[in-house]
Amino acid sequence: MQHLQCSVCSFKTGRVCAMDVYEESVQYLESQHIPVEAVADVLEEDVFHEETEVSCFLSPLGTEECVDLPDTPTSCSTEDMLERRRVVLKGILESEEVYLRELDTLLMPMKALRASAGTSQPVLSSQEVQTVFYQVPELRDVHQGFYSSLKARLSPYCPTDVSTGQETGERCRGYELVVGDLFLKMVNHIGLYGGFIENYEKAVEVVRKCTVSDPRFRTLAESMMSNNGVDKGRTTYTFEALLYKPLDRVTKTTLVLRDLLKTTPAEHKDYATLQEALRLSCSFLSGVNESSQSKREVTRPGMRRQLMRDGFVVNVSEGERSLRHLFLYTDLLLCTRFKHASRGKQDQYRFCWYLPLAGLRLCWAADQERSPDINIRLHNLKTKMYLLRQQLQQHPGPRGIGLGARNRKKLEQMELMLLTHSPVYRLELHSPSGKSQTLLFSSLYELEEWREAIHKLTIDNMETVPPDLLTLTSACAKLRMTQQPPLHSTNTGEDDKSLCGTLSVVIHSASGLQEPACIHVCVEVDGFEFYDKQAQTHSSVLSLNPHWDQELSFQVDSTQNMRVLCVSQGKKQDAILGKTTIKLEPKALSQRWKRQILKLGQVELILSLKFCPHPLEAPNPTVQQPPVFSVSIETVAQQEGVLVPHVVRCCVEEVERRGMDEVGIYRISGTTSDISMLKTAFDSNLREAVTRLRTAEVNAVSGVLKLYLRELPEPLIPTELFQSLATALEIQDMDSRLISMLSLLQSSPDPNRHTFLYLLHHLQRVSERQHVNKMSLLNLATVFGPSLLRPPMARDGISVDISQEVVVQVQVVFFYLQCNNLPEAQTSLLYDTDAEEETTHI
Repeated sequence: MQHLQCSVCSFKTGRVCAMDVYEESVQYLESQHIPVEAVADVLEEDVFHEETEVSCFLSPLGTEECVDLPDTPTSCSTEDMLERRRVVLKGILESEEVYLRELDTLLMPMKALRASAGTSQPVLSSQEVQTVFYQVPELRDVHQGFYSSLKARLSPYCPTDVSTGQETGERCRGYELVVGDLFLKMVNHIGLYGGFIENYEKAVEVVRKCTVSDPRFRTLAESMMSNNGVDKGRTTYTFEALLYKPLDRVTKTTLVLRDLLKTTPAEHKDYATLQEALRLSCSFLSGVNESSQSKREVTRPGMRRQLMRDGFVVNVSEGERSLRHLFLYTDLLLCTRFKHASRGKQDQYRFCWYLPLAGLRLCWAADQERSPDINIRLHNLKTKMYLLRQQLQQHPGPRGIGLGARNRKKLEQMELMLLTHSPVYRLELHSPSGKSQTLLFSSLYELEEWREAIHKLTIDNMETVPPDLLTLTSACAKLRMTQQPPLHSTNTGEDDKSLCGTLSVVIHSASGLQEPACIHVCVEVDGFEFYDKQAQTHSSVLSLNPHWDQELSFQVDSTQNMRVLCVSQGKKQDAILGKTTIKLEPKALSQRWKRQILKLGQVELILSLKFCPHPLEAPNPTVQQPPVFSVSIETVAQQEGVLVPHVVRCCVEEVERRGMDEVGIYRISGTTSDISMLKTAFDSNLREAVTRLRTAEVNAVSGVLKLYLRELPEPLIPTELFQSLATALEIQDMDSRLISMLSLLQSSPDPNRHTFLYLLHHLQRVSERQHVNKMSLLNLATVFGPSLLRPPMARDGISVDISQEVVVQVQVVFFYLQCNNLPEAQTSLLYDTDAEEETTHI
């Protein structure tokens, strides 16, 4: 929308401006396939009649004053302008309050509909609920924040009852009222409306379909009530009318900002900020219109090609890696080689290859592990980068001058090398013509964004005329949205807004899966490349509610964001179930655990965060995981941050998944080589061990669990309790014996006690299938007794009856297995939080 300026009277100027906005709004709504009542030869009077009905949003000055304000005020005093500005702001605040009530009314049934989705007779399915309310809670949060902040700023300048003298004083203070930053902040979130607009037709389709098919929903959809504020009246809406409110709102944002700019003196602090907000608002509406137009034209011959995304990726050709600038258009992928121009000249691009999107197949996977030689070279590169970074921090100096400039240049070159040689995720592109290309990414999050963007455009894409590659490549310098490779060394972010130290993340559990799946969670952080920036949990067993309680730790430098992805393991290819980004605020993190609940698509993930700031040391070579076999259980539990070691939990889960009906489970051992292989894996890489566990023979899985318990330096039941337990077994009264045995168990260290209880509950479940697996409680006690309980070492001169000791070992375990009221095992530590749980919905 153009900002009209003319020398005619201000009334005419305002009318022409409003007509412009009206016509563009109609075009905008029509571009989204939203029905707009056709009116032949729309008159200006008709337009302004509509505006008076929503004058509380456009301007509270009344019809005449609303259109009388010229674009460049000349005839009224500054005091009058500021007074008009105050009234405009008051009207905007009142309109914002009405809009929030409408959004609250729209969101009112969401919780009940979500709860109903999990029942046998849902009103809407979970997917339909997500479609209908898509982005509405986020829009409500943005506008609630804007409303609260604007109300706080405006309240000192809009008293409800003032005398004439006080009113004059309030006018004089009008220059002190600064609100431009609030409008700019709100407009910076206007992108949320883009997602809402794309989803709007689907949401309306669901509402209309369910209104016809379900009487319960029809009753709800046709009579939604909203309070009218102070007059305590109530307005009735239809569901579809409420869904239209955000569309109605976003199309008027530009007009509101123009009205506010008209009443803001050019020398006011807000003027430049409001201009920027207006520019962004116009750009958003224009961008959505262009995007909608291009999407409609994609399926027609003679379409207009549009750039949808671009960025730097690593391309692999004949085994060689090269950093390339990739451009995604509406109908093709173009790969170019970027050539940075010398001063005063334009950057150039050289053509590498292109692939049409029609019929393009995508396949991604984690690349094979790097060779030891590559790992050593990358470590040496990271160490040099770390030292250069330290020198720059100690002697920053002016940019572009002397030693500091040379060090920055070296740091950028090393980061480019690391960017080229460190990626491990590959995205393979296969066209119907037989041509294939491979792209590499360091970040799984970035790979998934590219995959989603490409896949979305390959759907229903038709073969087009081959492009003029010379012209297309030459236009890259003008069309590009990404100017430089993503080098952290070129950022000039403030250190007080980033993290430097140790960031710890515990992944607890997930819920919301539509069907059982093997899930793992990937966590990524940004910042300098000296340290590992990605870690993953092990893969869960097939489950609707997977649990990990696994701690991931990062050494971070200049980190501001954390990305979390939920990945489902598939037979042919893994699938990303959901992803989100968390802004890491140094002031919001502490050395105490803080629990968060994240929404990743359909999955709800629970995790805990803590951050310990400290100076960082030079990066070490890839840190080897501490061994778990032949290490005390307290040490293993401490280094894993749990109460039941992962090796025990993973083996138990795998046996319960596919070994409960195995005849002789735990009595028949697996092959020595398989057990040894699993032991080595658990001692070096938990994720790799769990992957091998999924395919290992089930008796090898049970064998590695028995081996772990047998090789503990101290048995699970402490040796000093052996004699006391033997004595307790002789108590004749069963109730007294039970109390004594449970009391002795309670005196064990926490990891020992909870691991023992976890194992007992598992073995009880195994024995419930004894009619199939032939393993009774006594058989299981006979197998595990000598490993779980050991007698003290014999003293000199004292004979030991080994057979009697074995009897005690078996009888103690057998007694516990027979208990029906064993305490529940706690598998993980309780993570204290210093505040209420924070829920993030993305």
